[in-house]
Amino acid sequence: MVVNAFRNNIIAQEITLPSLPAAFEGYRILFISDIHRRRLPKALLAPLKGKVDAVFLGGDLTEKQCPLERLIENMELAVSIAPTYAVHGNHDYRADIAKVDRIIRSSGAKLLMDENVPLRRGGETVWLTGVDFPKKGGKTAYAPLPPLEGPAASRGCRIILVHDPLWLSQRLAVPADLILSGHTHGGQVVLPIVGTKKVEKFYHEYNAGMFEWPRGDGSRENAKLMISRGFGTAHLPLRWGSPAEMHVLTLRTGETSAME
Repeated sequence: MVVNAFRNNIIAQEITLPSLPAAFEGYRILFISDIHRRRLPKALLAPLKGKVDAVFLGGDLTEKQCPLERLIENMELAVSIAPTYAVHGNHDYRADIAKVDRIIRSSGAKLLMDENVPLRRGGETVWLTGVDFPKKGGKTAYAPLPPLEGPAASRGCRIILVHDPLWLSQRLAVPADLILSGHTHGGQVVLPIVGTKKVEKFYHEYNAGMFEWPRGDGSRENAKLMISRGFGTAHLPLRWGSPAEMHVLTLRTGETSAME
């Protein structure tokens, strides 16, 4: 279990978004969630510089009593690869959050706290929305989703970065094309037959992997939801049946496959 907790694994995956602007065909995202106390592997990640377009950090970048020097090192590595965007997780707020935020921002990364930022490529735009984890916890304490305005509200392609997928449990629909989250660790220790137990029933279905969630915009289309097992571990450095993972996500318009 200890060996499994410290494995380095990058999963390469293509995600088709029908509303993705043509200029974003092949756009690559390095997505890492739930780092906790781990040190990001420089030998594995540094070669991705110039091969990915953005780095998304999905919260729990550190935790209480973890040396802040490690967070500094991890953030320096992330921003050296590509423009970096991050959201808080619950464990970030249990650490010295003022110091954590200074480290994130001083690294050059963009810390998103319930706000939208444009990602631009070839004269076109995809909107990234970062949802902040509630400082006091709870699935109902989230701030309202910041709205997109103007033409983007009806025709824009939107990615939401949120630490805990439980955020969705209070929303029948979400106006987005892709939702990236973590928090669950895929159960972290998943035993044969017994499986894993979670307090919230939501996690029994939405544990790790790819899912869909209603957009609710009249298009009858669903948003794609990806829940990462995360890179680090919570509480004890143990994993079983739920390997640590990072992701290189390649966005596709679907037009290439349609022409083949």
